[in-house]
Amino acid sequence: MLKKLVLLFLMILVFGCGQPEPRKPVQVKSGQFFKQSIERSKELLAKEQQIIQQRIEKDSTATYLTSDSGFWYTFEKQSDTATYQLKSNDEVLLSYTVMQLNGDTIYSNEEIGIVPHLIDKSQLFPGLRNAVKLLKEGEKATFIFPSSLAYGYKGDNDKIGPATPIKSSLELLKIITKNDSLN
Repeated sequence: MLKKLVLLFLMILVFGCGQPEPRKPVQVKSGQFFKQSIERSKELLAKEQQIIQQRIEKDSTATYLTSDSGFWYTFEKQSDTATYQLKSNDEVLLSYTVMQLNGDTIYSNEEIGIVPHLIDKSQLFPGLRNAVKLLKEGEKATFIFPSSLAYGYKGDNDKIGPATPIKSSLELLKIITKNDSLN
């Protein structure tokens, strides 16, 4: 009886150990979600750009320029004497406000205060990080950002809602150059 049990056990081991079969995925990812998300983002950006262009056309007192980064700006105060171009790792002191497209203030420069900013390193929203590089010491400009360059599709979880394009008035108060700057 013991021999039969051992033989049965060995047979189960030999015949039971076949090649492992790979499991099939429970879900098959088609990439459709990402395609739909990209399309929604493109549509949102196109709508925002249309709204921004309408605002720019209504503002007959200013001449807006288009940046390579995808935002618009107009100078409020330009410096004829400042020549230094900002470089990575330069530190600057800046002051800015955040406004709705119609000009209503969301965050005043008094609320925000004077902000120290390390070029290409600080935690400013993406559009403002790029905008400050367009200014020289003492200059001030108004920038219009689509939501993707402002506070994104989430907003700031306080006063700025999801997918909200904004205006910002930015003044570059002081440049503190670093010897180890790149470029």
